[in-house]
Amino acid sequence: MGEAENPHAELEQLRRAMETRPVIDQAHGVLMAVYRCTPDDAWNVLVTVSQHTNTKLHQVATALVESTQGSSLPESLSSALRAALPAPSPDQTGQGA
Repeated sequence: MGEAENPHAELEQLRRAMETRPVIDQAHGVLMAVYRCTPDDAWNVLVTVSQHTNTKLHQVATALVESTQGSSLPESLSSALRAALPAPSPDQTGQGA
């Protein structure tokens, strides 16, 4: 029986998802508020940073949320975050009409 067919493995995956989802949602909101990202852009940033740094999504989210409370964001995550953020639109830079 493969892992996908194992109800115990599926239950464990659901449990982990329920535990990590709140911090991922918080990080999603932080990106939307601080960088004025759309919800889709914020999600894509989290996923991209996770993939490019080989860091679990919930660990990226935790570090980002903790950075709003005075902790330093690790340099690898910080650089990946800067690279993943969408370019600001003219209205976000104050240069709009």
